[in-house]
Amino acid sequence: MKNQRLMGKTIVITGASGGLGEQIAKQCAQNGAHLFLLARNEERLEQVAISIRELYKVRCTAIKLDVTQYDQIPPVFRRIYEEAGHIDVLVNNSGYGIFAEAENIRLADVEGMFAVNVVGLIACTKEVIPSMCQRKSGQIINIASQAGKLATPKSSVYSASKHAVLGFTNSLRMEMSRYGVQVMAVNPGPIRTTFFDKADPEGSYLESLGRFMLDTEKVAENIVASMLSNRREINLPRWMDFAGTLHTLMPRVVERLGRKAFFKK
Repeated sequence: MKNQRLMGKTIVITGASGGLGEQIAKQCAQNGAHLFLLARNEERLEQVAISIRELYKVRCTAIKLDVTQYDQIPPVFRRIYEEAGHIDVLVNNSGYGIFAEAENIRLADVEGMFAVNVVGLIACTKEVIPSMCQRKSGQIINIASQAGKLATPKSSVYSASKHAVLGFTNSLRMEMSRYGVQVMAVNPGPIRTTFFDKADPEGSYLESLGRFMLDTEKVAENIVASMLSNRREINLPRWMDFAGTLHTLMPRVVERLGRKAFFKK
């Protein structure tokens, strides 16, 4: 999908070594954007960057970054500013989940999910706010989740982390509106990626709901088409977003009627 607004823009994507992040990067490159790709897996990240440079003839730089190593974040962004001058779009895509009932979840996993999904996201965002506000342009895109709107059994901590992302995003949007900086939340349902290798190692979630999985390329298309626009949120799929809205209005009814389906993970 074409988005002429991206031609020649500088876009930074975290968690770009595979899955949704990789697809967003490829489609941004198709639209003529120059990229900085960040992720922990340096070898895989460099492979993605090489492929993008060869296919789309744009600048694409791979930089190793673990967003939980907070002291590493400022120097990485300083390097990007030194090389590119400014950042037009930041896509906070790094994230993971572990499915377990609250009684059984390990505190190490609780800390890990919040470190990546929330604190790492905020730390990266803080690195672009001053420049974007000064230039009075730019966009911050936070990949949240439908789980941040409708929490279900076995995803209590993951949902809590995505609730936090949405709360941060909604507040940030109002703060940045004074400077003309756009802030967009992306709330996808389950996407067919390696996310579930860690979240659902037994495969029960995929077995139950595999046919409802979102296609990675389609989700990326929606995101890239909305870059540098005033769109507030992307919510996919529509039926799941409707369920979340209905839960806000009638939580007791939705929880009672959906209980059996909610436990299918």
